[in-house]
Amino acid sequence: MTTHPLRFGIWALVHGSRAAHQDPEEPYDASWERNRDLVLAAERLGYDSTLIAQHTINPHQEDLDQLEAWSSAAALAALTSRIEIIAAIKPYLYHPVVLAKMALQIENISRGRFAINLVNAWNRPELEKAGIGFPEHDARYAYGREWISVVSSLMQGEHVTYKGAHFDVRDYALRPKDLYRARPTIYVGGESEPARALVVDHGDVWFINGQPLEDVADLIANVAARPRPSVPLRFGLSAFVIARETHEQAQAAYERLSNLAAKDAPMKAIQKQNTDPKVVMMQTMQKTPRLGSNGGTAAGLVGSYNEVASRIGAFHAAGIELFMLQFQPFEAEMARFAQEVIPRVRQLQSRPLADRTGAGSLSSLR
Repeated sequence: MTTHPLRFGIWALVHGSRAAHQDPEEPYDASWERNRDLVLAAERLGYDSTLIAQHTINPHQEDLDQLEAWSSAAALAALTSRIEIIAAIKPYLYHPVVLAKMALQIENISRGRFAINLVNAWNRPELEKAGIGFPEHDARYAYGREWISVVSSLMQGEHVTYKGAHFDVRDYALRPKDLYRARPTIYVGGESEPARALVVDHGDVWFINGQPLEDVADLIANVAARPRPSVPLRFGLSAFVIARETHEQAQAAYERLSNLAAKDAPMKAIQKQNTDPKVVMMQTMQKTPRLGSNGGTAAGLVGSYNEVASRIGAFHAAGIELFMLQFQPFEAEMARFAQEVIPRVRQLQSRPLADRTGAGSLSSLR
C-alpha cells in the first residue's frame, strides 16, 4: 500500500460534460464562470486537487466552446486558498523557457499549490491547423523529453545551458525562483513505453487512465520497478464515478447516461478520426465499455456508496494516491461523492488492513 495520503481531485469542465453532451440535467457549458464556481465549490467540499486539461480548440467538435487552461489556472491560483491546481501542457504549443516562467509565476501566485501535467498530444488538428505539425508518436515523446528537461531545471532556479535536437538554451535562469519549494510538481500522462520511461526520469506522479484494478496494478508494478534518480514515483488514476445508495440505483443512472452518450456517436467518430491511433490511451479505452474520458467508468467506480468506497480502498492499496474524478451532472454528483463516499473511504482507511474486505468483484462492474 502507498504510504502517501489518499487524495481526491476533479477534472475541470474545459470542454463541457464528460460522459454525454446532450444531457438535459447538464447543458453544455465550458465557460470560465462555470469552471471558477466548480473549483471553488470543490475546494469548499474538501477536494484536494483539480486538473485543467489543455486544448486550444475543442477536441470533440471544433465549433463548441473550449476553456483555455493556463490563463484559467492563473486566475484560479489567485481565487483559491488550498486546492492544488494542475494545468496540462502540450510541449509543442509553448517554448520551454516561456512555459517555465509561466509555471513559476502561477506557483508563486498560488503559494506553492501549482503543478504541470505533461501530455504529448493526441488531437491532430490542434497542431496541424496551427502550422506546427504533428510528428509521429515516438518523435513527440523525444521532443517532450527534451522539453521537460529544460522546464524542470528552469523551474528549480538553475542556470540552464542545454543543446539538443530541438532546443538551444544558453545560460538561462528565471527569477524569482519558487518561493515555497524546490519546484512545482510534475505529473506525466501516457502509458506507452516512451511515456513510462519519461515519467520515471522526469515525473513526480504518473497519471493512469481509468481501467480495471488488475490492469492498474500491473502498470504500477512495471513502472515502480524501474530505477529512478530521485524519490519513488507516486501514482494517480482518472475515473468517472456513479455512486448511489444501492447498486441498482447506480446501474440505472449508468444506463441513463449510456443512452444519452449514444447520441454523441457522430462527435466521437470525428474525435477518433483526429486521434493518433498509436496513442495507448485510446487503445485502452476500446477494451472496456465505459462512460467518460480518460478511461472513465472502466475503473469500476459504479455502484453503491459502500461498493465505490471499497474499490477506492483497493486501488489505494495497489498504490494509487490521487483519484482525479469525473461526474455528471457534475456539481450535484461531486457534492454527493463528498458527502457519501469520502467519509466511507476515510472510515475504511482507519480500519486494520485485515478488516478491509471488498464489496464485490471489480471486474464484474463497469
